[in-house]
Amino acid sequence: MTAPGSTVRITLVRGDITEQDVDVVVNAANSSLLGGGGVDGAIHRRGGPAVLADCRRLRASHYGKGLPTGRAVATTAGNLPARHVVHTVGPVYRREADQSDLLASCYRESLRVAVELGARTVAFPAISTGVYGWPMDDGARIAVTACREAAGPPLTEVRFVLFDRQAYEHFARALHGTG
Repeated sequence: MTAPGSTVRITLVRGDITEQDVDVVVNAANSSLLGGGGVDGAIHRRGGPAVLADCRRLRASHYGKGLPTGRAVATTAGNLPARHVVHTVGPVYRREADQSDLLASCYRESLRVAVELGARTVAFPAISTGVYGWPMDDGARIAVTACREAAGPPLTEVRFVLFDRQAYEHFARALHGTG
């Protein structure tokens, strides 16, 4: 599906983000940038030592205290089929504090960095919806809305790569306005 007035296509794929042949794979990173569980661990494992080495260089220079929530930074993709990894740190869901602006910022900032890299294709996971506890329906709505608003040339495709059927269905409802 292409957003109205845009040439950027938004697609959904059920699968493994580490297998996506795109210009940029977005990593739902932790602030340390040094790997972790879930998507972060999978990207570091498949990307290999080159991804970790770039992350260590970032920590030693600009991000000594870690990457702030809602921001994004790029590294090599190492052994991944992508050209680059854009790391972003999603917020931990808290019912008593609306942090939807920080979650949307993850998508906007990742797209900004991808465009700076000259990317045409970007693959996103469902940021913050795993161990960070963000409700999938709300996370899907925020992700789709942020990408529709922020995606532009040279991008031609924003792909959401969703690990299971339930996540895919939430994103399909958000994308088609039925959620």
